[in-house]
Amino acid sequence: MGGVNHMTDFLLELRSEEIPARMQARAREDLARLFAAELARAGLTASETVTYATPRRLALIARGLPEATAAVSEEIKGPRASAPPQALEGFLRKTGLTREQLTERDGVLYAISEKPGRATAEVLAEAVAAVIRGFPWPKSMRWGAESRSTESLRWVRPLHGIIALFGEQVVPVSVAGVESGAATRGHRFHHPGAITIGSAADYVEKLRACHVIVDQDERAALIRERAAALAAEAGLVLVEDEGLVAENAGLTEWPVPLLGRFDPAFLDVPPEVIQLTARVNQKYFVCRDADGRLANAFVCTANIAASDGGAKIVDGNRKVLAARLSDARFFYETDLKVPLEQQAAKLEKIVFHEKLGTVTDKVERVARLARWLVEEGVILSARGEDLASLADMAGRAARLAKADLVTGMVGEFPELQGLMGGYYAAAQGEPAAVAEAVRDHYKPVGQGDDVPTAPVTVAVSLADKLDSITQFFAADLRPSGSKDPFALRRSALGVIALILDNGLRFPLSQVASRDVLDFFADRLKVQQREAGVRHDLIDAVFALGGENDLVRLLARVRALQSFVGTEDGANLLAGYKRAANILKKEGVGDAVPAPLHAPLSYTPEKDEAALIAALDSAEPAAADAVAREDFEGAMAALATLRAPIDAFFDHVTVNDPDPAKRAARLALLARVRAAVHTVADFAKIEG
Repeated sequence: MGGVNHMTDFLLELRSEEIPARMQARAREDLARLFAAELARAGLTASETVTYATPRRLALIARGLPEATAAVSEEIKGPRASAPPQALEGFLRKTGLTREQLTERDGVLYAISEKPGRATAEVLAEAVAAVIRGFPWPKSMRWGAESRSTESLRWVRPLHGIIALFGEQVVPVSVAGVESGAATRGHRFHHPGAITIGSAADYVEKLRACHVIVDQDERAALIRERAAALAAEAGLVLVEDEGLVAENAGLTEWPVPLLGRFDPAFLDVPPEVIQLTARVNQKYFVCRDADGRLANAFVCTANIAASDGGAKIVDGNRKVLAARLSDARFFYETDLKVPLEQQAAKLEKIVFHEKLGTVTDKVERVARLARWLVEEGVILSARGEDLASLADMAGRAARLAKADLVTGMVGEFPELQGLMGGYYAAAQGEPAAVAEAVRDHYKPVGQGDDVPTAPVTVAVSLADKLDSITQFFAADLRPSGSKDPFALRRSALGVIALILDNGLRFPLSQVASRDVLDFFADRLKVQQREAGVRHDLIDAVFALGGENDLVRLLARVRALQSFVGTEDGANLLAGYKRAANILKKEGVGDAVPAPLHAPLSYTPEKDEAALIAALDSAEPAAADAVAREDFEGAMAALATLRAPIDAFFDHVTVNDPDPAKRAARLALLARVRAAVHTVADFAKIEG
């Protein structure tokens, strides 16, 4: 097979009963990781590793492996050559060598041994057995006569075959009665017989000839493109769904997308219900017509190229889908007969949390808070409704928002909560604003989700999330580390998005305790860091305390970020830090010392007087700008201090021997610090 430097590819295929689609991607990662670790233990690395998964096989090709591992020289440091005889004897005993076999270097003795290289095939045989036995399937099983022993192999489903080919040679591996070889099987229906693989080089193409596409990405692309083309041929548009593409690729070895039609009478059911029924129960894609409405068409993915072009498969799938849609229509029509108010009454039997009462208790709290947010003028109508009417609708929507949790449809499809309540509210004659709020009150659920802007929806969504956060914190059930069982971090990000996107002006301290405000501060830092805002600037504004109007806080942070990026900002920051360091060293606290207000017993020097004059003008200007929320104006007022501060430090000695001068100058620096703190705590700013 050539010299030691000849590079060879290795093919491993583990063929079994069906591997669940959801486990395949992780299994490929685990196979590559475990295999690389086993090779590394023997000092081997592949130049490239490729993995494949189909429902019936997990495969790996490791390219560019040498025929044998390199010889390794091992060196053990011993005693000094001048050490006492007993030290030398102990070292010789430990290494099994004689004095003559030791090597001396720089007066120290070493035992050097050569470990010969090993045939790579031997290493591979051990690696494959170790990988199979140590494979971390999320769920696995034992099977056959051997399964009576707990020592028997566990695999995701019964393992039927192992291909282990190094070049063209079979690497002998035997695991739980399964012997390695060069044979596999093709498609379960098209090519059920044995196929012999020559080497890694012909694996993919031999299987393709036997109706197996081993590359999951190729199967996914085929499903994605063919499904879209079938929809286009029918004058429709496929509703894209990457999760469904991956799942169908994981269920088929020879995917054949087929388009079918269902009875248009089912289109009376909400489109989301049809899509979910098709997707969750049957793994079908759905389509829209030219106007964007759901069409009575579905695309299923067969695992066989049928001789009739798939007509019988489509017909069978249409019947199964019709049965599922009939069930969905039954739930929908049954739910519609019960007014939402009546459904809501059942919520008192459902525990929200043992420490926080029933869902009815939560609903009442949310209704009160939603009304309050409107009555306090936090949430204003863009449509001209008066506040009393808006508050009534917010309270009504909050009391109906959770009612769909006890409906048949949400019992079947929990992911439709909110959405179904919105349909039922609209069908039962609730005002559009109330139905919308019921539908959308969970939003935003995560990053990228729509943020509601309709006033009633905003009131209920904000109240629902604030209630969860404040109640769980009060019950000491806050998130810790990576644990957040009640998704409070996500709720906090939702609150922040609702407040910022809608420009809501209210102090969070009116509804939240100190620890909840700190929690929001942390979430805001995370959210703003992702938006490119420096966390130290958020800290600099938060450090002042008392600022819990998020809209105002972020306006301040953005102005600060612009300011510190300018030359004036950078230089003022340097001057501030110099002043703050002197004050810290001299033990001058945050309060401005008395000499500032007492008549000075000496005439200030020119640069000292210039700084006093600059402060006299900048302090009120900055304070006035902050009061008007003109934070750019406040920064501009502070920028006028930059040159006088620089001149002061260049020409004035703070630690003057005269105690009156020293006290006055420290007081002046304290005044600079206080002026800067009207905008932010510059001590928190890095740089």
